[in-house]
Amino acid sequence: MEKIIFTPDGEEAVAFYVLEQTRLGGVDYLLVTDSENEDGEALIMRDISAADEEEALYEIVTEDEELSAVAAVFENMLDDVDLL
Repeated sequence: MEKIIFTPDGEEAVAFYVLEQTRLGGVDYLLVTDSENEDGEALIMRDISAADEEEALYEIVTEDEELSAVAAVFENMLDDVDLL
């Protein structure tokens, strides 16, 4: 499982494990968890960086409609995962 490090502005770096990724409507999304082996907290992250940026910039998806739509896609991709 790929491990990525997020460095929020002015905060301590946080490590997440990427469970899956997808692209919807031209936007890239990551399904990440804070635990590699156990049941951890899962988050859906949206790539908000510009196409010409060297590093990706992600934010947590919080809007209910978008979260439900993307979670449904990830649930279909991962048969044994229930996100909502």
